[in-house]
Amino acid sequence: MDKNISFTLKVWRQNGPTAKGHFDTFEMKDIPGDTSFLEMLDILNEQLIEENKEPFVFDHDCREGICGMCSLYINGHPHGPATGATTCQLYMRRFNDGDVITVEPWRSAAFPVIKDCMVDRGAFDKIIQAGGYISVRTGQPQDANAILISKEAADEAMDCATCIGCAACVAACKNGSAMLFVSSKVSQLALLPQGRPEAARRAKAMVMKMEELGFGNCTNTRACEAECPKNESIANIARLNREFIAAKLND
Repeated sequence: MDKNISFTLKVWRQNGPTAKGHFDTFEMKDIPGDTSFLEMLDILNEQLIEENKEPFVFDHDCREGICGMCSLYINGHPHGPATGATTCQLYMRRFNDGDVITVEPWRSAAFPVIKDCMVDRGAFDKIIQAGGYISVRTGQPQDANAILISKEAADEAMDCATCIGCAACVAACKNGSAMLFVSSKVSQLALLPQGRPEAARRAKAMVMKMEELGFGNCTNTRACEAECPKNESIANIARLNREFIAAKLND
């Protein structure tokens, strides 16, 4: 059975993208080890509300590791110390009694702070709008086996498609690069026959939009791969580079 722990919690407070931020420190007492990290923040907010203080703002939605909304930089790691897990899948048993836990937002020029640890990740939506789709006729769908696709290609495309767009890759990268995200979205379509007709246009459009929005470039530090909660591979980045170069050569 998990034991209760007490610890010091330092959270980032900021009223907007141009406001000056600061850390607030709270002493958390007797938090059960089977409490999730977001539930612990809920407990903190209940205490703040009871004291007529402003609650701490953070992003969350599904709390099942699916939606990618929980974007907290915990003790120097996107999503915290657990590997292959999002913040909502992190439990307090990962920490020790007496620890100091520091919580910050994603830090990237492309992700302005809305309030506290909630950031605007609309830049990812704009990248997808630039080319992360295929153009198809609407109407009756085809049978699933109408287009033959090898199991290897289908499996690899599905692995790429597990990216949830949480932006941990950007937060982990010293350059603030979104290459792992973009390459995963390009790869999941480039590996399938449905995505090939628009592959060249897609690669160019998404890379150009990424650069336009202020993301940095990849220098192969592999920090993104190490911190990705869905274990996306930097092999996708190599594929994106091949797709982009081939598209430019055909111009």
